[in-house]
This record gives sequence, structure tokens and C-alpha cells, in this order.
Amino acid sequence: MTPKEIEALFTRNDGQYLCARWGRPIAPIVFGVDDGTLGIVKGALEAVVALAGHQLAETDPELGTNLMVFFFRDWDELTALPDLDRLVPDLGPLVARLKAQDAAQYRFFRFDAAGAIQAAFVFLRMDAAALAQPAEELALAQAVQVMLLWSEQAFATRSPLARAPSGHVILRPEIAGVIAAAYDPVMSAVAQDPSHALRLFARVTAGGAG
Repeated sequence: MTPKEIEALFTRNDGQYLCARWGRPIAPIVFGVDDGTLGIVKGALEAVVALAGHQLAETDPELGTNLMVFFFRDWDELTALPDLDRLVPDLGPLVARLKAQDAAQYRFFRFDAAGAIQAAFVFLRMDAAALAQPAEELALAQAVQVMLLWSEQAFATRSPLARAPSGHVILRPEIAGVIAAAYDPVMSAVAQDPSHALRLFARVTAGGAG
């Protein structure tokens, strides 16, 4: 992966470069799945968090839960959830827009005073395509996409996942490298200068060293 390719992962539709990582341990909760799928989702999160060298927690001292993952069949189900509109601004208009786009997923982030990720909300509409996808793949892809503030188009044309020779689906090594590099303690939690991508590149090519 070249520096420009890494830069593109964090260059938003308005042309701004913005990379942010979690500034606190992640305390997740998952809605709308059975116990078996819950274990798969939490297992995927544990794997990606471990890759990053970050931490999971049972609770967040300020928010209680700071990562909420919702599985549902229809976007209108979100507007019926009590108090969700207090956590996600303009929930009604957002749901209407996502319905009009026939969207299958949406992620919303909140940030702390320094600009690091403070909380995230993941919404997954289980349409026919999602239902046909193995739960392990779906969970791993979402875990990857919630670990950093990627650009809107980062994975629009190519999944962050790949199929290993064994047949198992894994995280693409270059994406794993970017996540690990972004969580290097010497890297800032938030970056808005494209030169940040060069620093990520240096760490990816050095295998996390340097």
C-alpha cells in the first residue's frame, strides 16, 4: 500500500484529511441478535481491538456504553427505540434519508474535546445481501470500520477483508497494518494533515517499528 493509498483511506468527500482513533477503552453493546451471533460480534471486536493494542471494557465511566451496534430489518425500527434520538442528532430526518438511499448500513461517531472517538453507533439493516453473508464476515467488517474514522469511500469498492488460502476470511494484511500503525502510542489520536499518512506508511512498512 502506497502513501497515497493510505491517504485516500482518510480523505473525506470534502477533500479534508481526517484520521481519528478511539481515545478510551471500548465498551460495546449489541442489539437485535441471538446469543450465538452476539458472541461472534464480540469476538470480532476483541480480535481487532487486540490487533490495535487497544482495550475493551465492560462499562465506560462517563457514558456506560460507548459502542452501540444495532441489527434490524427496517430503518423505521430505529425511530421506535426510546431515547435513541437523544444520542443521535436528527434521527428522524436521518432515517428518512437512509430509507430513500436504500442504505444497508450507517455509522455515527461522537468525539471528545481532543477530537478522538468518544462513542460510535453502528446501524445494520439485515437485507437479503446481509442475511446471505456469514456472520463472522459481517462482524469482522464492522469491527474494522468502527476502529478508526475512515473516509466515506474507504471500502466502497474493495472490502477490508480477504480470503486466506485456507478459505477463511481474514482482515487484509495492509489494512491490519494501518490499524496497528494508527494506534501506535507515538502517533496522535487525531490527525488532519495528510503528512500523517506518510507516518502511517513508515510504520506499516516497518512492521509497526520506528
